[in-house]
Amino acid sequence: MFEIFKDAIVSLAETSGFAGLDWKAIVMILISFVFMYLAIAKNFEPLLLLPISFGMLLTNLPFSGLYNPDLFIINEEGHIDVLNVLTNGGLLDLLYLGVKLQVYPPLIFLGIGCMTDFSPLIANPKSFLLGAAAQAGIFITFIGAALLGMSATEAGSIAIIGGADGPTAIYVSSRLLKPTDNINTGTIALAAYTYMALVPIIQPPIMKLLTTKKERGVVMEQLRTVSKTEKIIFPIAVTVVISLLVPSATPLVGMLMLGNLLKESGVCNRLVDTAQNALMNIVTIFLGVSVGATTQADKILNLSFAKVIILGVIAFGIGTAAGVLFGKLMYVATKGKVNPLIGSAGVSAVPMAARVSQKVGAQENPTNFLLMHAMGPNVAGVIGSAVAAGVLLSII
Repeated sequence: MFEIFKDAIVSLAETSGFAGLDWKAIVMILISFVFMYLAIAKNFEPLLLLPISFGMLLTNLPFSGLYNPDLFIINEEGHIDVLNVLTNGGLLDLLYLGVKLQVYPPLIFLGIGCMTDFSPLIANPKSFLLGAAAQAGIFITFIGAALLGMSATEAGSIAIIGGADGPTAIYVSSRLLKPTDNINTGTIALAAYTYMALVPIIQPPIMKLLTTKKERGVVMEQLRTVSKTEKIIFPIAVTVVISLLVPSATPLVGMLMLGNLLKESGVCNRLVDTAQNALMNIVTIFLGVSVGATTQADKILNLSFAKVIILGVIAFGIGTAAGVLFGKLMYVATKGKVNPLIGSAGVSAVPMAARVSQKVGAQENPTNFLLMHAMGPNVAGVIGSAVAAGVLLSII
């Protein structure tokens, strides 16, 4: 009887998570606690950072069996064996299929489209140029990462962080990265959402460095009123034009514009409510937890992750600077009618980047109201980042 009891105790000890704990797992669990703290106490993109950090915790608990990266290795036909994942995968494996098969990010864009007002962009089409200019950070960083010896798939995945668009970064990295790469979708998502949360800290110094006091104090004319007809035609026209120019961008841009058309049509209130609330919340939870599950120790505790962090902030900084510099060009071209600060909102951090433009402008002129003017480049940046993603997917 004693031997049976002893064997049971030994078996329980050997199969417990404590037996599988090593220093790497402990470090990753502590890192997950740090991100939880940032999400809860500092309000750093909590809607996605909190699920991501908890997914990180779950995947690094030994013997949990929730996520098995070996199941996602590309087979000889160049595809994932989905049936094998469904048959042998854990809970997070099943949820991660939505990321790997590029289902979640377009659904997120559907919800974003339902919440986005493109009126400032329609009223001032020149904002498209500012949104496009801010994507320079993506392509410059792509070239820089390649020169540093990174593979094209790694360089493209890191570069897209410069667009400051989390779902787009996840979409691109999940399509490009291979199991043999030194980074994965989880590391890209962590960097992307960290920098999105740090927009109010990263952008103002760059904006002030590149502009003069006179430029920051420019008061812009009030935007014209946009008709309902224009609002309805806009998402249809954008879908057609961009899909023909960059077919790879269609899943993101198409769903973004579908959501916006549902909203602006005024006849699909139930669908709009579902897309921007229930569906958006469900997909956000699934996306966050499953992406967090990919942040295992071998993909985080290495030099490659440090490169992601460094190159990510460089990409974001260059994007901000490019937007501001193009804003200065428009300031000269319009003889002082455009405030260059709105160019910084060309990155796709809606509406935070636009609020930063407003805040910095108000510091120079408290009566200045740049928010609506900055929303034009800001929503243009959403479209621009999706187009940039399509370009990267096409050339890599």
